[in-house]
Amino acid sequence: MTKEIAHTGPYVARSADDSGYIHYPQEEHDIWSQLYARQAVNLPGRACKEYLQGLDALAMPKDRIPQLAEIDKVLQATTGWKTAAVPALISFGRFFELLANKEFPVATFIRRKEEFDYLQEPDIFHEIFGHCPLLTNPSFAHFSHIYGQLGLNASKEDRVFLARLYWFTVEFGLLKPQDGELCIYGGGILSSPGETLYAMESQVPERKPFDLLDVLRTPYRIDIMQPIYYVIEHIDILDEIAKMDIMAYVAKARQLGLFAPKYPPKTKKAS
Repeated sequence: MTKEIAHTGPYVARSADDSGYIHYPQEEHDIWSQLYARQAVNLPGRACKEYLQGLDALAMPKDRIPQLAEIDKVLQATTGWKTAAVPALISFGRFFELLANKEFPVATFIRRKEEFDYLQEPDIFHEIFGHCPLLTNPSFAHFSHIYGQLGLNASKEDRVFLARLYWFTVEFGLLKPQDGELCIYGGGILSSPGETLYAMESQVPERKPFDLLDVLRTPYRIDIMQPIYYVIEHIDILDEIAKMDIMAYVAKARQLGLFAPKYPPKTKKAS
């Protein structure tokens, strides 16, 4: 018998039974299926080839939420990573600890139908469909590992700046080869039908070449479509970023301060 763990917000994270199997109700499998079907149409020609290669390698089911053991089998064989079930949003410390151990946190709940296009809390579709395919790529996996190690040893203040690096690469990164077309590698875009089309086709957001110092100084909001995306030339650039003295850049960013936001201030709800 599976247990359910309630947490803040409208979601229920599901825990595994004694055999490690997570039981999801059929309506949640149906949501997975609908999300998968939408992105299967949206991503060809928009997702980077490394992501699509990873998606093929994982061969995840289209009609049901995959079991984490199914994903782990492929990740372990390709880059030595595995997933780690978590109930919801986790602390910076726990997040960095998992990445430093080559474990990718996966929240075991799925969004509701009214949140198909965007949700603030990362769900299992975001984590598995959005991120895990690229964790089969050595450059992406190595960058994620180094990032976790840096964050694990960083101060609370420095972690806030490191969060911007993750946001503008792993979550909302774009890629454009010199001889190719703009494409997506950020899981926050790849798992969102709305942001996929917005990031690639809208004339509203800025798309700027990746600059580490600029990235660390760029504020963001999690509850809106992104007003700015940073673009790398190819996925191997993540290896080059991992070799940089990232914490020295963090210190410089703290000294210089943040850029002015590219978005309006968040309005408070009337009580």
